[in-house]
Amino acid sequence: MVHDNGVAWVLVDGENIDATLGGSILGRRPQPDERPRWDRILAYVSQRWHREARGLFFLNASTNLPMSFVQALLALGYQPVPLSGEADEKVVDIAILRTLQALRDRPGDVVLVSNDGDFVPDVGALLDGRRVGVMGFSEFRNAGFAELPGIQFFDLEYDVDAFDAPLPRVRVIPIDEFDPAQFLH
Repeated sequence: MVHDNGVAWVLVDGENIDATLGGSILGRRPQPDERPRWDRILAYVSQRWHREARGLFFLNASTNLPMSFVQALLALGYQPVPLSGEADEKVVDIAILRTLQALRDRPGDVVLVSNDGDFVPDVGALLDGRRVGVMGFSEFRNAGFAELPGIQFFDLEYDVDAFDAPLPRVRVIPIDEFDPAQFLH
């Protein structure tokens, strides 16, 4: 069944992206200017797929609700989804899983902004004729996503250009893109 209503749903697992950025790429907590420019993600999806991109940004607000961040998300066109639960509950993951399941019966393309393999089965269930993508850091993307036929992959830095400065990542360079000047400085 092809689902098309001219909308692309962008589901952001900010905890996962922040943890990958801080723990695996930077090796420390990211500074505010080192975080993704979230508005670029919606713009990229909208341009790439020629449709309105509607962003849902899932937040764990069990201990506090960062109102300045919520206000910034609203200004960037996202719908913040603040969640609370018990200390041992992964409220963001639970909410994203429920949203992916709810989208099975609704029209629209879907982009999940996360590297988390917990979402592979529910993302796979959406591959029913609509466009489905996973956006994150390609070297940290769960390998299970590669098993899903027809899924599209977008790298936050290399494809989306979501950062203001290059991240300290090592990536495999296709020979057609190799420029020795990048290494001779």
